[in-house]
Amino acid sequence: MKNLVWDEALENVEDLVLSFLTQLSEALPDAYSHSDVDLRTASGKKVVLRLADRTKEYCEGNTPQRQLVFPRQTRGPSARPFAQLFRVADLIHEALLDDIPTTKRDMYYKDVQLFRSQSTVDRLVDDLAATFQLSRADLNVRASSKGLICGSGLFIHLKSGDVLNISDSEASLIPQAEDIERFQVGEDLAWVLLVEKEAVFQTLCRLRFAIHEALPGPGLIMTGKGYPDVATRQLVRTLSDNLPAHVPILALVDGDAYGIDILSVYKHGSTRMQHENEHLAAARIEWLGLWASELSSLGIDKEALLPITKHDEKKARSMLKRRWLPAQWRRELQHMLFSRRKAEIEVLGAVRASRDADPVLGRDRPAVGGQAGIPLVRYLVAKICAACADPDHELL
Repeated sequence: MKNLVWDEALENVEDLVLSFLTQLSEALPDAYSHSDVDLRTASGKKVVLRLADRTKEYCEGNTPQRQLVFPRQTRGPSARPFAQLFRVADLIHEALLDDIPTTKRDMYYKDVQLFRSQSTVDRLVDDLAATFQLSRADLNVRASSKGLICGSGLFIHLKSGDVLNISDSEASLIPQAEDIERFQVGEDLAWVLLVEKEAVFQTLCRLRFAIHEALPGPGLIMTGKGYPDVATRQLVRTLSDNLPAHVPILALVDGDAYGIDILSVYKHGSTRMQHENEHLAAARIEWLGLWASELSSLGIDKEALLPITKHDEKKARSMLKRRWLPAQWRRELQHMLFSRRKAEIEVLGAVRASRDADPVLGRDRPAVGGQAGIPLVRYLVAKICAACADPDHELL
């Protein structure tokens, strides 16, 4: 199967180059002409290549496109975008022919002067994958892993023969999907928690929260360290497809526009990788918190919250334009814009010690092991227990 996909990828790369060379030869002046002619104006023809435009929303059966045109009016060299594109295409072609995976980082360092920035390579690799309607892995290009996981009840069998035994007290790097042979999940796995921030993840890992005595069973905790990488999203999607319906997959993100956008990437997919969303989005994810609308009931004063910035406001208003945005997410964004405050996970530390009537963090709740005084732990225990006890429990 892999060879068939790679053959298709090779053919697509070669067709792209052939299209460019054909157009270029037609645009050049007659080779036997001895007149002093400017090559840029010798013909009315231009070289035009069409690539997928990942900044626009895809419609069924219609992939938005952008054009690379040469020559064109520009302050810099108008051939540079073509040179960058075909250097990336050449490195992909080489990786496919030699059957040796490459990474975006390796590609960048092979021609730093041409690419100038890592983001150029990242964009072009994904542009080509979207144009060919293939995944990045189908081009034999691998991205560096950054996601972490800890918890209990998961064994990851690698193609190398090694077995990654996930620990409840130490973080493990989430491996690339191409390196994974199979998963083995414990029958008693009760929940999965996705955490936006690495610092919060490390705190929960250090506290061995995955096996906390007040929870209904062991769980898994993952973080993509902000916006998740492909490997993290692939693991979340695999768990989403294979775990029983009664095992909730929950997300803890900041109650602001960027936190909700990160949640959206996990649940609905990203705009810039629309061509892979079918295989990466995990629709069953539920938003556990933090919600801006619940802060007053948690005993958190408005003054403890950070004011929103111009970037926060711009991001929120941009997200509100998304037609598919869930109504409850929309209300949370509107609440943030109205209050001019954003709710970051760390604000749970501002919960008043005297608060004893709150349904989530109240002090009249049973003691939670030796960590009863940690608001974050009590908050998560209450929310996870509610989700596990009632799969239809309303989260966002």
